[in-house]
Amino acid sequence: MKVKIEIDTKTFVRFWLVVLGFVLAGLMVYSARTALIIIGIAFFLAMALNTPVGKLAKLLPGKSRVGGTAIAFLTVVTIITGFGITVVPPIIEQSARLAQTIPGVVEDISQQWSGLNDFIDNNGLRPQMDSAINSISEQASGWAANAGSTIISSVGSFAAFLTAGLLVLVLSFLMLVEGPVWIQRLWKLYSDKEKMENHKQLVDKMYNVVTGYVVGQLIVSSIGALAAGLVVFILSMVFPEIPSNLSMPTIAITFLLSLIPMFGATIGGALVTLLLAFNNLTAAVVYVIYFVIYQQIENNVISPHVQGKSLELSALTVLASVTIGIYMFGPAGGIIAIPIAGCCKVLLQDYLKRAKTKRQQGSQSVSKLVKKITANNKA
Repeated sequence: MKVKIEIDTKTFVRFWLVVLGFVLAGLMVYSARTALIIIGIAFFLAMALNTPVGKLAKLLPGKSRVGGTAIAFLTVVTIITGFGITVVPPIIEQSARLAQTIPGVVEDISQQWSGLNDFIDNNGLRPQMDSAINSISEQASGWAANAGSTIISSVGSFAAFLTAGLLVLVLSFLMLVEGPVWIQRLWKLYSDKEKMENHKQLVDKMYNVVTGYVVGQLIVSSIGALAAGLVVFILSMVFPEIPSNLSMPTIAITFLLSLIPMFGATIGGALVTLLLAFNNLTAAVVYVIYFVIYQQIENNVISPHVQGKSLELSALTVLASVTIGIYMFGPAGGIIAIPIAGCCKVLLQDYLKRAKTKRQQGSQSVSKLVKKITANNKA
Protein backbone atom coordinates (compact mmCIF):
# COMPACT_ATOMS: atom_id res chain seq x y z
CA MET A 1 0.00 0.00 0.00
CA LYS A 2 1.46 3.31 -1.10
CA VAL A 3 0.90 6.45 0.97
CA LYS A 4 0.99 9.76 -0.84
CA ILE A 5 1.91 12.83 1.23
CA GLU A 6 1.08 16.19 -0.27
CA ILE A 7 2.94 19.30 0.94
CA ASP A 8 1.93 22.71 -0.32
CA THR A 9 4.58 24.93 -1.85
CA LYS A 10 4.42 27.50 0.95
CA THR A 11 5.25 24.92 3.66
CA PHE A 12 8.01 23.41 1.52
CA VAL A 13 9.65 26.82 0.99
CA ARG A 14 9.35 27.70 4.68
CA PHE A 15 11.01 24.44 5.71
CA TRP A 16 14.04 24.94 3.49
CA LEU A 17 14.30 28.62 4.45
CA VAL A 18 14.51 27.56 8.10
CA VAL A 19 17.17 24.96 7.27
CA LEU A 20 19.11 27.53 5.26
CA GLY A 21 18.82 30.00 8.14
CA PHE A 22 20.31 27.52 10.60
CA VAL A 23 23.16 26.70 8.19
CA LEU A 24 23.95 30.39 7.64
CA ALA A 25 23.81 31.05 11.40
CA GLY A 26 26.24 28.18 12.00
CA LEU A 27 28.62 29.50 9.35
CA MET A 28 28.44 33.00 10.85
CA VAL A 29 29.23 31.67 14.32
CA TYR A 30 32.14 29.62 12.97
CA SER A 31 33.59 32.51 10.97
CA ALA A 32 33.27 34.85 13.97
CA ARG A 33 34.63 32.31 16.48
CA THR A 34 37.73 34.41 17.31
CA ALA A 35 35.62 37.46 18.12
CA LEU A 36 33.18 35.31 20.10
CA ILE A 37 36.07 33.83 22.11
CA ILE A 38 37.32 37.34 22.95
CA ILE A 39 33.84 38.47 23.99
CA GLY A 40 33.29 35.27 25.98
CA ILE A 41 36.59 35.61 27.87
CA ALA A 42 35.80 39.27 28.57
CA PHE A 43 32.33 38.33 29.84
CA PHE A 44 33.64 35.66 32.22
CA LEU A 45 36.40 37.98 33.44
CA ALA A 46 33.75 40.63 34.13
CA MET A 47 31.64 38.07 35.99
CA ALA A 48 34.63 37.06 38.12
CA LEU A 49 35.48 40.69 38.96
CA ASN A 50 31.90 41.87 39.48
CA THR A 51 31.74 41.00 43.19
CA PRO A 52 35.09 42.62 44.18
CA VAL A 53 34.28 45.66 42.01
CA GLY A 54 30.95 46.07 43.79
CA LYS A 55 32.64 45.89 47.20
CA LEU A 56 35.35 48.34 46.18
CA ALA A 57 32.76 50.76 44.79
CA LYS A 58 30.95 50.84 48.15
CA LEU A 59 34.19 51.80 49.92
CA LEU A 60 35.08 54.65 47.55
CA PRO A 61 33.78 58.24 47.90
CA GLY A 62 30.55 58.60 45.99
CA LYS A 63 30.41 54.82 45.54
CA SER A 64 32.08 55.19 42.15
CA ARG A 65 31.79 51.98 40.15
CA VAL A 66 34.27 53.34 37.61
CA GLY A 67 36.83 53.82 40.38
CA GLY A 68 36.25 50.33 41.75
CA THR A 69 36.61 48.85 38.26
CA ALA A 70 39.80 50.82 37.65
CA ILE A 71 41.37 49.56 40.89
CA ALA A 72 40.41 45.96 40.12
CA PHE A 73 41.82 46.17 36.60
CA LEU A 74 45.01 47.86 37.78
CA THR A 75 45.51 44.92 40.14
CA VAL A 76 44.88 42.38 37.35
CA VAL A 77 47.29 44.15 34.95
CA THR A 78 49.95 44.33 37.67
CA ILE A 79 49.65 40.60 38.35
CA ILE A 80 49.82 39.75 34.62
CA THR A 81 52.86 42.00 34.13
CA GLY A 82 54.60 40.48 37.14
CA PHE A 83 53.94 37.00 35.80
CA GLY A 84 55.35 37.96 32.41
CA ILE A 85 58.54 39.40 33.92
CA THR A 86 59.15 36.38 36.15
CA VAL A 87 58.00 33.64 33.75
CA VAL A 88 59.49 34.54 30.36
CA PRO A 89 63.24 34.45 31.29
CA PRO A 90 63.08 30.95 32.86
CA ILE A 91 61.18 29.64 29.82
CA ILE A 92 63.87 31.02 27.49
CA GLU A 93 66.54 29.48 29.73
CA GLN A 94 64.84 26.08 29.75
CA SER A 95 64.44 26.21 25.95
CA ALA A 96 68.18 26.77 25.59
CA ARG A 97 68.92 23.96 28.08
CA LEU A 98 66.55 21.68 26.16
CA ALA A 99 68.36 22.49 22.91
CA GLN A 100 71.66 21.46 24.51
CA THR A 101 70.30 18.37 26.28
CA ILE A 102 68.35 16.52 23.58
CA PRO A 103 71.27 15.74 21.24
CA GLY A 104 73.25 14.33 24.19
CA VAL A 105 70.31 12.20 25.27
CA VAL A 106 69.94 10.79 21.76
CA GLU A 107 73.68 10.05 21.60
CA ASP A 108 73.67 8.31 25.00
CA ILE A 109 70.74 6.12 23.99
CA SER A 110 72.43 5.15 20.74
CA GLN A 111 75.62 4.20 22.62
CA GLN A 112 73.86 2.19 25.31
CA TRP A 113 71.99 -0.09 22.92
CA SER A 114 74.94 -2.41 22.37
CA GLY A 115 72.76 -5.24 21.08
CA LEU A 116 71.15 -2.98 18.53
CA ASN A 117 74.57 -1.61 17.54
CA ASP A 118 75.84 -5.13 16.85
CA PHE A 119 72.82 -5.86 14.68
CA ILE A 120 73.32 -2.60 12.77
CA ASP A 121 77.05 -3.27 12.20
CA ASN A 122 76.50 -6.89 11.11
CA ASN A 123 73.92 -5.83 8.52
CA GLY A 124 75.78 -2.81 7.19
CA LEU A 125 73.20 -0.30 8.44
CA ARG A 126 75.65 1.95 10.31
CA PRO A 127 75.65 4.85 7.76
CA GLN A 128 71.84 4.95 7.64
CA MET A 129 71.61 4.77 11.44
CA ASP A 130 74.17 7.55 11.96
CA SER A 131 72.34 9.68 9.42
CA ALA A 132 69.00 9.11 11.18
CA ILE A 133 70.48 9.94 14.60
CA ASN A 134 72.07 13.14 13.28
CA SER A 135 68.81 14.11 11.64
CA ILE A 136 66.84 13.52 14.87
CA SER A 137 69.39 15.49 16.90
CA GLU A 138 69.29 18.44 14.49
CA GLN A 139 65.51 18.47 14.32
CA ALA A 140 65.17 18.16 18.11
CA SER A 141 67.66 20.99 18.62
CA GLY A 142 65.84 23.19 16.13
CA TRP A 143 62.46 22.41 17.70
CA ALA A 144 63.75 23.09 21.21
CA ALA A 145 65.44 26.33 20.17
CA ASN A 146 62.28 27.54 18.45
CA ALA A 147 59.82 26.28 21.10
CA GLY A 148 58.96 29.78 22.24
CA SER A 149 58.29 31.09 18.74
CA THR A 150 56.29 27.94 17.94
CA ILE A 151 53.99 28.53 20.90
CA ILE A 152 53.48 32.17 19.97
CA SER A 153 52.85 31.39 16.30
CA SER A 154 50.24 28.79 17.28
CA VAL A 155 48.01 31.51 18.70
CA GLY A 156 48.86 34.08 16.05
CA SER A 157 51.42 36.84 15.85
CA PHE A 158 52.49 38.64 19.00
CA ALA A 159 50.75 41.81 17.85
CA ALA A 160 47.46 39.97 17.33
CA PHE A 161 47.80 38.26 20.70
CA LEU A 162 48.48 41.60 22.42
CA THR A 163 45.53 43.21 20.61
CA ALA A 164 43.22 40.40 21.71
CA GLY A 165 44.41 40.81 25.31
CA LEU A 166 43.76 44.56 25.22
CA LEU A 167 40.31 43.96 23.70
CA VAL A 168 39.47 41.52 26.50
CA LEU A 169 40.50 44.05 29.15
CA VAL A 170 38.62 46.94 27.53
CA LEU A 171 35.46 44.90 26.94
CA SER A 172 35.52 43.59 30.51
CA PHE A 173 35.99 47.13 31.84
CA LEU A 174 33.02 48.43 29.84
CA MET A 175 30.88 45.45 30.84
CA LEU A 176 31.57 46.11 34.51
CA VAL A 177 30.90 49.85 34.22
CA GLU A 178 27.86 49.77 31.93
CA GLY A 179 26.45 46.37 32.85
CA PRO A 180 24.11 47.50 35.70
CA VAL A 181 22.72 50.33 33.52
CA TRP A 182 21.96 48.00 30.62
CA ILE A 183 20.31 45.50 32.95
CA GLN A 184 18.03 48.18 34.38
CA ARG A 185 17.08 49.27 30.86
CA LEU A 186 16.29 45.68 29.96
CA TRP A 187 13.91 45.22 32.90
CA LYS A 188 12.11 48.47 32.02
CA LEU A 189 11.12 46.98 28.66
CA TYR A 190 8.80 44.51 30.38
CA SER A 191 5.12 45.39 30.62
CA ASP A 192 4.19 42.21 32.50
CA LYS A 193 5.53 42.47 36.08
CA GLU A 194 5.02 38.80 36.85
CA LYS A 195 6.99 37.72 33.80
CA MET A 196 9.73 40.23 34.66
CA GLU A 197 10.07 38.81 38.20
CA ASN A 198 10.25 35.27 36.83
CA HIS A 199 12.94 36.24 34.36
CA LYS A 200 14.85 38.10 37.09
CA GLN A 201 14.91 34.99 39.21
CA LEU A 202 16.07 32.97 36.21
CA VAL A 203 18.89 35.42 35.43
CA ASP A 204 19.94 35.44 39.10
CA LYS A 205 20.19 31.65 39.09
CA MET A 206 22.30 31.69 35.92
CA TYR A 207 24.48 34.45 37.35
CA ASN A 208 25.06 32.45 40.54
CA VAL A 209 25.96 29.37 38.48
CA VAL A 210 28.50 31.25 36.35
CA THR A 211 30.09 33.29 39.14
CA GLY A 212 30.15 30.29 41.48
CA TYR A 213 31.96 28.18 38.91
CA VAL A 214 34.35 30.91 37.67
CA VAL A 215 35.40 32.10 41.12
CA GLY A 216 35.60 28.53 42.41
CA GLN A 217 37.73 27.40 39.46
CA LEU A 218 40.06 30.37 39.90
CA ILE A 219 40.51 29.53 43.59
CA VAL A 220 41.13 25.82 42.90
CA SER A 221 43.59 26.63 40.08
CA SER A 222 45.40 29.16 42.27
CA ILE A 223 45.79 26.68 45.12
CA GLY A 224 47.10 24.00 42.75
CA ALA A 225 49.49 26.42 41.04
CA LEU A 226 50.95 27.74 44.30
CA ALA A 227 51.35 24.20 45.66
CA ALA A 228 53.11 23.05 42.47
CA GLY A 229 55.40 26.10 42.49
CA LEU A 230 56.29 25.47 46.14
CA VAL A 231 57.13 21.82 45.43
CA VAL A 232 59.39 22.78 42.50
CA PHE A 233 61.10 25.43 44.65
CA ILE A 234 61.78 22.82 47.36
CA LEU A 235 63.10 20.42 44.71
CA SER A 236 65.45 23.16 43.47
CA MET A 237 66.91 23.35 46.99
CA VAL A 238 67.38 19.57 47.16
CA PHE A 239 68.67 19.06 43.60
CA PRO A 240 71.21 21.74 42.52
CA GLU A 241 70.61 20.96 38.80
CA ILE A 242 67.11 22.50 39.00
CA PRO A 243 67.07 26.32 38.79
CA SER A 244 65.03 28.00 41.53
CA ASN A 245 63.35 30.35 39.04
CA LEU A 246 61.66 27.32 37.43
CA SER A 247 58.95 27.62 40.10
CA MET A 248 57.42 30.68 38.41
CA PRO A 249 56.83 28.98 35.02
CA THR A 250 55.45 26.04 36.99
CA ILE A 251 52.91 28.32 38.67
CA ALA A 252 51.92 29.91 35.35
CA ILE A 253 51.63 26.60 33.45
CA THR A 254 49.70 24.87 36.23
CA PHE A 255 47.32 27.80 36.76
CA LEU A 256 46.47 28.34 33.11
CA LEU A 257 46.06 24.70 32.12
CA SER A 258 44.15 23.70 35.27
CA LEU A 259 41.46 26.18 34.22
CA ILE A 260 40.58 23.65 31.50
CA PRO A 261 38.32 21.09 33.20
CA MET A 262 38.83 17.32 33.32
CA PHE A 263 42.30 16.96 31.75
CA GLY A 264 43.90 20.42 31.85
CA ALA A 265 45.64 19.78 35.18
CA THR A 266 47.04 16.50 33.86
CA ILE A 267 48.52 18.24 30.81
CA GLY A 268 50.06 20.89 33.06
CA GLY A 269 51.54 18.24 35.35
CA ALA A 270 53.03 16.41 32.36
CA LEU A 271 54.67 19.59 31.05
CA VAL A 272 56.17 20.45 34.43
CA THR A 273 57.41 16.86 34.81
CA LEU A 274 59.05 17.10 31.37
CA LEU A 275 60.82 20.34 32.35
CA LEU A 276 62.11 18.73 35.54
CA ALA A 277 63.19 15.56 33.71
CA PHE A 278 65.53 17.51 31.44
CA ASN A 279 67.24 18.86 34.57
CA ASN A 280 67.05 15.90 36.96
CA LEU A 281 65.20 12.61 36.45
CA THR A 282 64.85 11.90 40.20
CA ALA A 283 63.20 15.28 40.77
CA ALA A 284 60.74 14.52 37.96
CA VAL A 285 59.79 11.21 39.61
CA VAL A 286 59.28 12.97 42.96
CA TYR A 287 57.07 15.56 41.28
CA VAL A 288 54.97 12.84 39.63
CA ILE A 289 54.38 11.25 43.06
CA TYR A 290 53.39 14.63 44.48
CA PHE A 291 51.10 15.35 41.52
CA VAL A 292 49.21 12.06 41.86
CA ILE A 293 48.70 12.57 45.61
CA TYR A 294 47.66 16.22 45.18
CA GLN A 295 45.14 15.39 42.46
CA GLN A 296 43.41 12.97 44.83
CA ILE A 297 43.27 15.67 47.52
CA GLU A 298 42.02 18.28 45.05
CA ASN A 299 39.34 16.05 43.51
CA ASN A 300 38.03 14.74 46.83
CA VAL A 301 38.57 17.63 49.25
CA ILE A 302 39.45 21.00 47.69
CA SER A 303 37.14 21.09 44.64
CA PRO A 304 34.00 19.79 46.44
CA HIS A 305 34.56 22.26 49.27
CA VAL A 306 35.23 25.28 47.04
CA GLN A 307 32.82 24.56 44.19
CA GLY A 308 30.09 23.13 46.38
CA LYS A 309 27.02 22.18 44.37
CA SER A 310 26.84 25.25 42.14
CA LEU A 311 26.57 23.19 38.95
CA GLU A 312 25.44 19.65 39.83
CA LEU A 313 26.32 18.34 36.37
CA SER A 314 27.03 14.69 35.67
CA ALA A 315 30.50 13.58 34.55
CA LEU A 316 29.11 12.73 31.08
CA THR A 317 27.64 16.22 30.69
CA VAL A 318 30.89 17.86 31.79
CA LEU A 319 33.03 15.75 29.42
CA ALA A 320 30.65 16.28 26.49
CA SER A 321 30.53 20.05 27.12
CA VAL A 322 34.31 20.35 27.38
CA THR A 323 34.83 18.26 24.23
CA ILE A 324 32.41 20.37 22.20
CA GLY A 325 33.90 23.61 23.55
CA ILE A 326 37.49 22.63 22.77
CA TYR A 327 36.75 21.39 19.24
CA MET A 328 34.70 24.50 18.42
CA PHE A 329 36.69 27.27 20.09
CA GLY A 330 39.94 25.74 21.33
CA PRO A 331 41.16 25.80 24.97
CA ALA A 332 39.11 28.92 25.73
CA GLY A 333 35.99 27.02 24.64
CA GLY A 334 36.85 24.24 27.07
CA ILE A 335 37.08 26.76 29.91
CA ILE A 336 33.69 28.39 29.26
CA ALA A 337 31.87 25.20 28.23
CA ILE A 338 30.93 24.05 31.75
CA PRO A 339 29.32 27.32 32.96
CA ILE A 340 27.41 27.48 29.66
CA ALA A 341 26.21 23.93 30.26
CA GLY A 342 25.19 24.97 33.79
CA CYS A 343 23.14 27.87 32.38
CA CYS A 344 21.50 25.53 29.87
CA LYS A 345 20.57 23.24 32.74
CA VAL A 346 18.96 26.16 34.60
CA LEU A 347 16.94 27.09 31.50
CA LEU A 348 15.87 23.46 30.93
CA GLN A 349 14.79 23.05 34.57
CA ASP A 350 12.78 26.27 34.38
CA TYR A 351 11.10 25.15 31.15
CA LEU A 352 10.21 21.74 32.57
CA LYS A 353 8.87 23.34 35.75
CA ARG A 354 6.62 25.73 33.80
CA ALA A 355 5.46 22.90 31.53
CA LYS A 356 4.58 20.77 34.56
CA THR A 357 2.68 23.66 36.14
CA LYS A 358 0.67 24.17 32.95
CA ARG A 359 -0.19 20.47 32.77
CA GLN A 360 -1.33 20.48 36.39
CA GLN A 361 -3.46 23.56 35.80
CA GLY A 362 -4.95 21.93 32.72
CA SER A 363 -5.74 18.76 34.68
CA GLN A 364 -7.35 20.77 37.45
CA SER A 365 -9.47 22.67 34.92
CA VAL A 366 -10.62 19.41 33.32
CA SER A 367 -11.45 17.92 36.75
CA LYS A 368 -13.50 20.97 37.69
CA LEU A 369 -15.35 20.80 34.37
CA VAL A 370 -16.10 17.09 34.83
CA LYS A 371 -17.37 17.71 38.38
CA LYS A 372 -19.56 20.55 37.17
CA ILE A 373 -21.06 18.46 34.35
CA THR A 374 -21.65 15.55 36.77
CA ALA A 375 -23.37 17.86 39.26
CA ASN A 376 -25.58 19.32 36.54
CA ASN A 377 -26.60 15.83 35.32
CA LYS A 378 -27.55 14.78 38.84
CA ALA A 379 -29.60 17.92 39.26
